[in-house]
Amino acid sequence: MIGKLTGKLDSSFEGGCIFDVNGVGYLVACSARALSALPQAPAIASLLIETAVREDAITLYGFADAAERDWFRLLTGIQGVGPKVALSLLSALSPADMARAILAADKGALTRAAGVGAKLAIRLISELQAKVGGMPIGPAFAPGVSSLPLPANTVVSETVSVLLNLGWKRPEAAAVVARVAERLGEGVALELLIRESLKELAPR
Repeated sequence: MIGKLTGKLDSSFEGGCIFDVNGVGYLVACSARALSALPQAPAIASLLIETAVREDAITLYGFADAAERDWFRLLTGIQGVGPKVALSLLSALSPADMARAILAADKGALTRAAGVGAKLAIRLISELQAKVGGMPIGPAFAPGVSSLPLPANTVVSETVSVLLNLGWKRPEAAAVVARVAERLGEGVALELLIRESLKELAPR
């Protein structure tokens, strides 16, 4: 199996590129995000590779970083999400944006990706909300952290940390988390506070 390619970028086009490695041209399917991270041809570049082997074809999928590759693996494990739809999702949303949309149950964000309708967006949210914690989008999403009996001030600080990892500024994140924590009351679970805070921050 091929796990990484480093070579001369021969050409790029919508949906993929060709890598020249020692005179052999490898056709690689990529998200728009991965393609935008590549230099101009004919520069030397690298991509992480996921190899899919079928009876009639061997297909290479390329990723700019491990986070994108891991999300591709997770997404293609969902019924109705093939490699093409997974790349479409990764073109429309960064890993952090994906986590944000799933935790906030933001169907609209997911359906921005070509090939993702409302039913598939609901399935993605339903099946992935419990798995986002294991994905590479920040240390505050450590698996199982939401099940720990944390003090109220720790729950608030952990939630703020999560929002900072997802790209929000501290003043905005802290204000929203404090407001949501007061509304939900003492003893609120970390997972619920994160989800409700994301709903408050999600663009209308």
